[in-house]
Amino acid sequence: MRILVINPNTTEAMTQAIAKTAQEFASPGTEVVPLTPLFGADGIDSNFESLLSAVAVMDRVATYDRPFDAVVMAGFGEHGREGLQEITDVPIIDIAEASAHVALLIGRRYSVVTTLDRSIGAIEDRLLTAGLADRCASVRSVGMGTLEFDQNPEAGMAAIVEEARRAVEDDRAEVICLGCGGMAGLDQAITAALGVPVVDPVAAGIRLAEALVGLGLGTSKVCTYAPLEAKTILGWPLSKHLTL
Repeated sequence: MRILVINPNTTEAMTQAIAKTAQEFASPGTEVVPLTPLFGADGIDSNFESLLSAVAVMDRVATYDRPFDAVVMAGFGEHGREGLQEITDVPIIDIAEASAHVALLIGRRYSVVTTLDRSIGAIEDRLLTAGLADRCASVRSVGMGTLEFDQNPEAGMAAIVEEARRAVEDDRAEVICLGCGGMAGLDQAITAALGVPVVDPVAAGIRLAEALVGLGLGTSKVCTYAPLEAKTILGWPLSKHLTL
């Protein structure tokens, strides 16, 4: 089984950190293939950067030249999942949705702890679109951007623990979802600090991808994600036209 795990930003070190977590949780025999977009922002903290990353992620997957069984999008609720589902027939897993699904299996209400305040709305919208918002107690931010968190993980950890504590005590959350792919690998430390289950989104994504492949299930092509109609799309794939 080969699963593509794609980081939506262009920071290679973050791609490798995400891949490390994915491989740790992958089953024996699963090959994790980490991918980094060929263009876009080095950290995603805005709608513009997210929409740009959606094009870059679709481009990167479309130009991958070996067979694969599933794709894990390691940006927490970033744009692009629906487009990937149209151009491939394998399972496409968004880690925001994956972590929420897992959280709902082990608790009544969950909270998400993410990076910046401006990311809250996008995550709420993604959960609402996915039908996962009703039992979301809150989406809280630590006030640190993606790159800032990557550069100062100790401060980031302290901020996550504090916001997770508030989610449990004030919002009655029973499970915490880490709201950024760059937070991968921090779940056990936070669980130890608070005694609450913490869902690592990358781990949830890779395990759910394996489950769908194991069940022989792929993206439905009946209606919503049917193959694209034949038409001319100028400049696509973008990376090949830009010789990236």
